Amino acid sequence: MSETFSQPRPFITTSVPNQWTSDICDCFQDLPQCCLAFWCPPCFACKTAHEAGECLCLPLLDAFGLIPPITTALRVSVRQRYGIEGTLCKDCVYSFFCGPCTWCQIAREIKTRKNPITFVNMAGR
Repeated sequence: MSETFSQPRPFITTSVPNQWTSDICDCFQDLPQCCLAFWCPPCFACKTAHEAGECLCLPLLDAFGLIPPITTALRVSVRQRYGIEGTLCKDCVYSFFCGPCTWCQIAREIKTRKNPITFVNMAGR
């Protein structure tokens, strides 16, 4: 009687949580982005909107609203795209009081989610 052994199959998981991968004030995690957001917020917002797949000039419309509608909308869109928990109320508050930090967080999230860390466990399940 011969025994047949099967090779262990890889078990792949990703480290993509349902939370933001960085906090709103973690701007210094990516210093070049932080500097661009600080020195030229409109340029940074347009660059980030483009990276999110939106119109390059869309953030320029924020100047016409009390609560920045484009910042809020893009934050909600990124949150929904990646399954991040949160509320519209928090999105409005962050967009109004922490605009540049919000844009930095959105940019970091897009950058992190485009290149997720993948763990492969070769042990049998």
